Amino acid sequence: MATLRVPVNRNDHILGSPRAFVTIVEYGDYQCPYCGAAEPQVNFVLARLGDRVARVFRHFPLTEIHPQAEVAAETAEFAGAYSRFWQMHELIFANQPRLSPQLLYDLASRLGLSQIALHDALTAETYAPKVQQDFMGGTRSGVAGTPTFFINGKRHDGGYSAGELMVAIEAEIETAAHPG
Repeated sequence: MATLRVPVNRNDHILGSPRAFVTIVEYGDYQCPYCGAAEPQVNFVLARLGDRVARVFRHFPLTEIHPQAEVAAETAEFAGAYSRFWQMHELIFANQPRLSPQLLYDLASRLGLSQIALHDALTAETYAPKVQQDFMGGTRSGVAGTPTFFINGKRHDGGYSAGELMVAIEAEIETAAHPG
């Protein structure tokens, strides 16, 4: 079974309680239709399990087949520098079929972020190293496609429907709540 090679750390964007029994790490691509389909499933699971689960999203842009994935990842990181990572994350997925640089600038404005500052960050590739760091960590962890989930550090080899994720997560919650 593949394991997460880069532990959750201060460079990650974490949604949920830091004391959660389970942490889900997703390696994803903002232009991947499967990641787009997984997003509402993951959100349902998070809403259902509340403080017992936390979420981390790491970038794994498959740029050869998804040419907008890298710029979208860098835009999310730009928003994260202003404590708006998760808001941008949700907006990108909500608008995935229309993904383009202009859309990303519009989304930045919608969040009250400067389009000029975003343009400067993208031109300077300010957040490219973070995206590349996530990608390399995914590669080291055996990620080959998106979405790939790790539940408490172990790769989830099942599907990404809410039901399949719930079964795996609830098993981990049970283990964490009653060790031994």
